[in-house]
Amino acid sequence: MAKLPFVHLELTTPDLAAAKAFYGELCGWTYQDHQMPVGVYSIFQTDSGPGGGMFTMPGAPTQWTPYVGVENLKESTDKAVSLGAKLLHGDTVEGMGAFSILLDPTGAMFALWEPKTA
Repeated sequence: MAKLPFVHLELTTPDLAAAKAFYGELCGWTYQDHQMPVGVYSIFQTDSGPGGGMFTMPGAPTQWTPYVGVENLKESTDKAVSLGAKLLHGDTVEGMGAFSILLDPTGAMFALWEPKTA
């Protein structure tokens, strides 16, 4: 069985400007801002390891969510649920791929990500 990597990290925060300033100073990150229907999504890259994004969403908890890269989102989501995970949300990102957000059996949130193939 393949050992699946974390491929993206995502921060939901009530203060995007403060989070960007903090992590920019701490980690040396720079950001590319993209307009979303509900606000701005700020993408950061790292020199090694996964990059990610940050955004503000009303009502969302302040937290980091790690995304695990998978080849088949439906199969991986179904397997996670069969192992005791709870599916919270699934969606697509136009032109990029699809994801599901889950709680593992201990209550920790994580996500699965299947990139769009050409």
